[in-house]
Amino acid sequence: MKEVDYIVVGCGLAGIAFCEQLRASNRSFVVFDNQSQHSSQVAAGLYNPVILKRFTKVWNAKSQLALALPKYKLLETLLNIKLDYKLPVYRKFASIEEQNEWFIASDKPVLSDFLSTKLIQNTNSYIRADYGFGEVLHSGRIRTTQLVKSYKNYLQDNGMISEDRFQYELLEVFPDGIQYKNIASKHIVFAEGYGLSNNPFFNHLPLNGTKGEMLTIKAPDLKMNFILKSSVFIVPLGDDLYWIGATYERKDKTHNTSEKAREELIEKVKQIISCSFEVVNQVAGIRPTTKDRRPLVGSHPEHKNVFVLNGLGTRGVMISPYVAEQLFKHIESGDELDSEIDIRRFQH
Repeated sequence: MKEVDYIVVGCGLAGIAFCEQLRASNRSFVVFDNQSQHSSQVAAGLYNPVILKRFTKVWNAKSQLALALPKYKLLETLLNIKLDYKLPVYRKFASIEEQNEWFIASDKPVLSDFLSTKLIQNTNSYIRADYGFGEVLHSGRIRTTQLVKSYKNYLQDNGMISEDRFQYELLEVFPDGIQYKNIASKHIVFAEGYGLSNNPFFNHLPLNGTKGEMLTIKAPDLKMNFILKSSVFIVPLGDDLYWIGATYERKDKTHNTSEKAREELIEKVKQIISCSFEVVNQVAGIRPTTKDRRPLVGSHPEHKNVFVLNGLGTRGVMISPYVAEQLFKHIESGDELDSEIDIRRFQH
């Protein structure tokens, strides 16, 4: 019988952030991840404190960024890779009216830290941007695919991960702990993304799941060194490659890519850039989204040692260290969870 403090199910952004809390506090753990969920691996990994469609602040942006960026720095050291690329986000303006809305928004105290008041003129002849750009400050991207892959290798090297499918029916829950096969643990945390919809302990929670498809294109002439936000995001990946995304599809819950999404993204890119490009990859994933756009964090109503860490939606890079710390302090010290993320909000 193997004994650990925690079993963690899922090794995406939420699972990794929680494992890092455990590691920092010298708690023993084992991870189960069978690679069935892809949202962390197909994401562009942006951290961007502003909702650029409406020029509004992301919920809790300042404290999330302050917590998240040092955590990624620690992961870079642990895994010996570069993860954090500081890149400005340029929001393309479609009209004089949009420029004005931007400057009105940048005057608001909640946004003044994040929106530059300087209008940036377009100097790239391959980008169609007659009205220029607004620059978002404190933004960039984390290489999430590389992070997940390297972190799993780290766990593998230390004998802390199993790639078998987690079988819920084999989990035995007792008042003072749990047992799964030959592992006895004090707690279990489910951080399995959209896979939660099949989890008998938490499938009552309103996890919607929104499918997103993304392209990688090669555009040797574009030479763009910032993240461009227009009808889609265009994110430079190096070597003349760019991440294009993403689509939003609420009905289809498969990981299959579609011709419809491909055409939609190509069409949008062509409206933004005028140079030639080729599509070199297309991927799909299900974002774990919730109806109130807040994460799902907390303990099972009956089993107090069974927990959930989920529902990070499109902003997992920024939110995951914040919610992981909240849950860890809740379990270990009895701290109250932020009421906006506590799953008890759905028990009324």
